[in-house]
Amino acid sequence: MARPSLRQSAGAAETRLPKADQVHLALKQAITRGELPPGAAIDKGALCLRFGVSRLPVTTAIHRLAYEGLVLIEPQKGSYVSRIRLDDVVQWMMARCAIEAEVATEAARRLPAEAAEALARNLRYQEAAVEGADFDGLLQLDVGFHHALTEGLGLHRIAETLDTLRVHLDRVRRLLLPEPGRMAATLSEHHAVHEAIAARKPAAANRAMRFHLAVVVDRLVAFERDHPDFFGP
Repeated sequence: MARPSLRQSAGAAETRLPKADQVHLALKQAITRGELPPGAAIDKGALCLRFGVSRLPVTTAIHRLAYEGLVLIEPQKGSYVSRIRLDDVVQWMMARCAIEAEVATEAARRLPAEAAEALARNLRYQEAAVEGADFDGLLQLDVGFHHALTEGLGLHRIAETLDTLRVHLDRVRRLLLPEPGRMAATLSEHHAVHEAIAARKPAAANRAMRFHLAVVVDRLVAFERDHPDFFGP
């Protein structure tokens, strides 16, 4: 296997992390960004060279990713990026939808003005990303849009829970976003959520958020039919 296309632009804070943490973070980002697709083999030797470390930090990082469900370790064979389990994604999306719909409802009731402006500003950036077909940029802004709701409401524990779910869902979203029309549709769905919140309509905000997240499951079912190698039992 060719050396993983792990991003070389690690920030200063990342390079100060212990080596095992650096490898873990780089691999995790490569998996969730789709740079290492489901089923891809993980070359320990290449990682040792990339980070200038022995096999121990690399093995530690891989075992952490296996615990998180992103890597499959097969004794005597090697380590591979785990395939996506559709049933797992559906359950994670059920949990995320239940939480985020309530967050949107609460945002329509009491989101502070400065947080509402942050949402509007984020949407303007999203429009630029869609116009420029900037997939990675839109993904980051999508995460920022949802973070702005929990941060604006001071729901830090809920944000932590959603971040845990997002680890498994981000690579699914990265697979789906390049589909024709999906970027524009995502932007439109975010506008609907924002408009309901700005109008102080809790029920409408709840519906808009549920619709936005339900689309992911619908598109994933269709994607599975066309890309069965990405999925496992």
